[in-house]
Amino acid sequence: MNRILITSALPYINGVKHLGNLAGSMLPADIYARFERLRGSEVLYICATDEHGTPAELAAEAAGQDVKTYCDEQHELQRAAGEGFSLSYDWFGRSSSIQNHQLTQHFAQKLEAEGLIEERTSRQVYSIDDKRFLPDRYVQGTCPHCDSAKARGDQCDDCGRLLDPTDLIDPYSALSGSKNVELRDTTHLFLKQAAMQDTIRNWVEASVDWPSLAKSIALKWLDEGLQDRAITRDLSWGVPVLKDGKPRPGFEDKVFYVWFDAPIEYIGATIEWAEANGKTWEDWWRTDKGADDVTYVQFMGKDNVAFHTVSFPITLLGSAEPWKTVDRLKAFNWVTWYGGKFSTSQNRGIFMDQALKIAPSDMWRWYLMANAPESSDAAFTLEQFQAVVNSDLANVLGNFVNRITKFANAKFDGQIPDGGTIGELEQKLFAEFDAQITALSAHHQAMDYRKAAAATRAIWALGNEYLAEAAPWTVIKTDPDKAAMIVRTALNMVVMSAIVAQVFIPDAATRVLDAMGVPKENRNWPNQAGSVLLDKLPRRSQFTVPELLFAKIEDEQVAEWSQRFGASPT
Repeated sequence: MNRILITSALPYINGVKHLGNLAGSMLPADIYARFERLRGSEVLYICATDEHGTPAELAAEAAGQDVKTYCDEQHELQRAAGEGFSLSYDWFGRSSSIQNHQLTQHFAQKLEAEGLIEERTSRQVYSIDDKRFLPDRYVQGTCPHCDSAKARGDQCDDCGRLLDPTDLIDPYSALSGSKNVELRDTTHLFLKQAAMQDTIRNWVEASVDWPSLAKSIALKWLDEGLQDRAITRDLSWGVPVLKDGKPRPGFEDKVFYVWFDAPIEYIGATIEWAEANGKTWEDWWRTDKGADDVTYVQFMGKDNVAFHTVSFPITLLGSAEPWKTVDRLKAFNWVTWYGGKFSTSQNRGIFMDQALKIAPSDMWRWYLMANAPESSDAAFTLEQFQAVVNSDLANVLGNFVNRITKFANAKFDGQIPDGGTIGELEQKLFAEFDAQITALSAHHQAMDYRKAAAATRAIWALGNEYLAEAAPWTVIKTDPDKAAMIVRTALNMVVMSAIVAQVFIPDAATRVLDAMGVPKENRNWPNQAGSVLLDKLPRRSQFTVPELLFAKIEDEQVAEWSQRFGASPT
């Protein structure tokens, strides 16, 4: 049995995530997890809320809450949103957990023992008007490399360069907009990333199962030369900085940098899962405890790649302990809202909780993966959402299931008919089905989701094409036995269409399989020939007609949603 560890980039705690966040990490990770489970693999899918850092403090302050209460509420909102989208996490943890605190402090101690952490006093931007040191991302200014006027102190989104706040031209506070800032001395722990340059390059270049997007981003960072980076911040909310189990002298008012502790939560959340379920976690993460046979797969947006291909591996490899590192990394571009950014403040875009109130989760899941931002950014529009849902889900799949189950119910009393022998048309269907299943399996294994959606759609279309050509409603008038064989084959095609749909649209697929009376143990991924699979339902067994799978999205709905969510046709 294959053992597969899956993690998706941790959603930040301040607010329910938008559709782009969903499409760039959590949803494709779920689809891969579902596919591998259906194939019989042992899968552990881990995610968590990323709860530390300045944004959490500021959001809590704006909400009039202490940070812990705010994070408690937001974690539950995000957990509920994930459940609403049928995200099949084995565990949805929290980076503020005691497990992650202890693990982060452990890694810091190990890295320091390996000579990779040292105290350094440096100049940091202090906002006089805000009365606080500004974390990197809360210093903004002009990028010294590309002249973008909105570069952050940690990275320029326009050119992708990593930055230090002191690199920015005309810096100002992103909190207040004040330019009344100055450099002051502050002491922090620095991770000596430069010392790991060759180790990380060798590791990245040996990683054969990364798509070009992920590998190119990692090599770009390495080509520019790794820089030592501070891994502590002047904040109160986060993982405390300890030494010998006590607050580290001079660091009593500091915590670890959120980007140091957040990836460690992948392991921390696994420990949370293990302790809650009476399981072990070491055999998933420690190669000396059995994790050497685990395939570790990560999913994330392109803006998170550098931290997962450089920073987090430095933590793992630099500790000199036998930790499991990523084997396959799937990176996505961005989903945009009509070509622009999603924005809560400007009422632009749909967020996960809002989406569930206006359409079933299966519709969103299908559209986002059928148009996954794999080779480039993908613009979401409500008009295209309507067109894809109506065409693929309502017309192709829904129409096929509805036509044949209603006909079979009326003519064969809700039973899988017996009688008749297969002919040339059925042999053609078997061959086409085999070819599509083989292609679909390969696309899922390669994590090519646009291609996987297209192959799934092609299987649904085979059912419609077969029905149109076989025409059982005509044949039954002259050859009832042949009509019985056609209907039986088509009903089996309904089952197989639902089985392969489980990864994309699990709720609708479950309704179909329940209606057809397919036991849960018989819903695994198909690995037999079409001739066997398309005669899988026991003859004379009962079935029912599923309720309407997908109602079409009407123009009036699109118009109303456009007004509500700030859409503008392009």
